[in-house]
Amino acid sequence: MARAKNKYDIIVVGGGHAGCEAALCGGRSGLKTLLVTLSAEKIGFMSCNPAIGGLGKGQLVKEVDALGGEMAKAADAAAIQYRMLNSSKGYAARSSRIQADRVKYNQYMRERVLKQKNLDVLEDEVADLIIKDKACKGVVTKPGKKINASAVILTTGTFLNGLIHLGLEHFPGGRMGEQACIDLSKSLKKHGFSVGSLKTGTTPRLDGKTIDFSVLKAQYGDKEVIPFSFSTKKLKLKQVPCYITQTNKKTHKIIRDNLDRSPLYTGVIKSTGVRYCPSIEDKVLRFSGRDSHTVFLEPEGLDTDEYYPNGIATSLPVDVQEDILHSVKGLEKVRINKPGYGIEYDFVDPTSLYATLETKIVSGLYMAGQINGTTGYEEAASLGLMAGINAALKIKKRKPLILNRSQAYIGVLIDDLVTKGTSEPYRMFTSRVEHRLLVREDNADIRLMGIGQDVGLVSKSRLSFMKNKIKKVESEKAKLDSIIVKPSKRVNDSLKRLNSAPISNPARLNQILKRPGVSYKDVLKMGKLKCLDYYEKVQVEVDIKYEGYVRRELMNIKKLERIDSMKIPGGFDYSSVNGLSNEIREKLKHFKPHSLGQAARISGITPAAVSLLMVKLHK
Repeated sequence: MARAKNKYDIIVVGGGHAGCEAALCGGRSGLKTLLVTLSAEKIGFMSCNPAIGGLGKGQLVKEVDALGGEMAKAADAAAIQYRMLNSSKGYAARSSRIQADRVKYNQYMRERVLKQKNLDVLEDEVADLIIKDKACKGVVTKPGKKINASAVILTTGTFLNGLIHLGLEHFPGGRMGEQACIDLSKSLKKHGFSVGSLKTGTTPRLDGKTIDFSVLKAQYGDKEVIPFSFSTKKLKLKQVPCYITQTNKKTHKIIRDNLDRSPLYTGVIKSTGVRYCPSIEDKVLRFSGRDSHTVFLEPEGLDTDEYYPNGIATSLPVDVQEDILHSVKGLEKVRINKPGYGIEYDFVDPTSLYATLETKIVSGLYMAGQINGTTGYEEAASLGLMAGINAALKIKKRKPLILNRSQAYIGVLIDDLVTKGTSEPYRMFTSRVEHRLLVREDNADIRLMGIGQDVGLVSKSRLSFMKNKIKKVESEKAKLDSIIVKPSKRVNDSLKRLNSAPISNPARLNQILKRPGVSYKDVLKMGKLKCLDYYEKVQVEVDIKYEGYVRRELMNIKKLERIDSMKIPGGFDYSSVNGLSNEIREKLKHFKPHSLGQAARISGITPAAVSLLMVKLHK
């Protein structure tokens, strides 16, 4: 670690998943960057479950990779199990997920940060911001050291005024055994930010030597592994299984009998938790008709016996946690290495941010990750990367990068946060994305790698590799259009096995591929062609099978782009628009939408108001 200077281009506060992406982006952009973290050892640490990706989240990681971020590479370096979720469904619904070796992931990301050119790391706590003339000019550390900067990015995670709950006991902390950042939360309130509180939690960590795996079902990863990063060529680590067990009626009775000792159900925890990832207490109470809930025992790594029981997040006292676990099959004699706990932490209303993630109250100040009201490593990394990109672009006096909803999951994530806000920890899902057929995992490189090179984070060689992929896809599509197969016994027997009608006349392979139930692999055998790699064959199959859907989707996007392309100038005078109600004027003044499209997505903005704005902007 280098000794911190007094002046930087960018200061990043927090060394979690958002902070790592933001800091690496700053350094790779050629700007003098400082990462301030409470512990350099914990840079890139996985605070909760040892996994990356999942439904809707895998797409975010692929997009981070395509734009030049690091999370996908770190995931591949630490992966001990790969799974393609929703593999039986269409490509638009599929998402990658890996189990990671927690220590190796932490080591990989910490090493990347510490070795990055133009990036210094300082172990300290930021207590205040230096703000002059409504612009952020740097930070003040706990000891009172002032460090100046052109831009500051806050990525505080659960450390911002964090309060840990274990049973009815509670104490300040950002993670178990680590201090919270209390002064910075006070500083944000002092500077006029609307600060709220959210809640999350984690599970107990279990000693694997005390688990009876012989009675449990093993869950193995995929045989055909698709790496997370588009640049990863081969796997590095041994692949290991997870194990599956279930809670039962006895488990649920123990939980119900101890609700008087639960901070969730005695009113000690007042903040809203993650609806889509509830504690075991919440599951038992909210789904009272169910006799059991699935528990996934996830290995923490190759060099440890510790397991993470995904599905049993809890803040009940330690003795109750032991009783709960001992009631579960395979865990009758399990020993707890670390107890589960709940944590409340502060966040800033994300509607106080522009789509660049710069705050509307203070220029030069950016926020990313859980401070924006999100939950999850993947959401944090996406926001950290975008905050880093936009801070760098502003310093270089370049146009900001705003991804729209038809371009990327990241575009949906940011637009949802800054336009709609959130009253609970925001989690990404495929169902949130209107144009998911076009913004799939497999084509993230085609969609975003050119943008990544433009902002200086993607090399020419990576972009060239992606362009070569496009050429191969187009060549294969032309080949499938040119090859005509006759109604032979071999072809019709193949179609019969696929429950598809036989052909009575010669047919082009691309027409056969359009049939339901027929895949690219199936037509390869009919035409005796060589198979492409995973990404290439998916692109070929989607382009041919869903050609009509894609064409229709692109037409819909063009209509939406008409209003999204109408930019609203900064400082636009909404009082000059005749016919707007006072309520709508106030909303527009508060949200400060960057385009007519964003204005139309704000809750309560009527079509009539959008029409009036359109007329005024045309004038």
